[in-house]
Amino acid sequence: MRARAAEERLVLELKDGQVTIQFLPDVAPKHVERIKALVGRGFYDGTPFHRVIEGFMAQGGDPTGTGTGGARDAGFPDLPAEFTNKYRFIRGTCGMARSQNPNSANSQFFIMFAPAPSLDGQYTIWGRVVAGMDVVDKIKRGAGGSGMVQGPDRLIRARLVTA
Repeated sequence: MRARAAEERLVLELKDGQVTIQFLPDVAPKHVERIKALVGRGFYDGTPFHRVIEGFMAQGGDPTGTGTGGARDAGFPDLPAEFTNKYRFIRGTCGMARSQNPNSANSQFFIMFAPAPSLDGQYTIWGRVVAGMDVVDKIKRGAGGSGMVQGPDRLIRARLVTA
């Protein structure tokens, strides 16, 4: 029996505990590499979950907290979409946020609270929560249709670990 290669995972430290995310480089290699690069620079540390919609998802990864920021100013161009039919947007799926342009993902990401089949094939799936979904469930919710959060919870620290 052959030993399995060590697998890197993403750990998000939130106010209520840790969330562990398994990367899915088989379907989104460019997006996984982008997240790893940004984590390595401490880019996500202290960023808010600025858009959180009950029964849908929690979105973060924008240091401005406006929904329009990203890592472009740090020299990271937008990424081309990496859509897949292998995975679906179900509870715990991690996707990349984008504008109307499918090739505009940059640093913002979201974690699903519930299934959303309408997102399948429309947004890049780059990971899935394998531990700590109860912590994700405690992220402060936003108001109205936009889900914008006043006084949002923040991602305290993001780090890579070897599983």
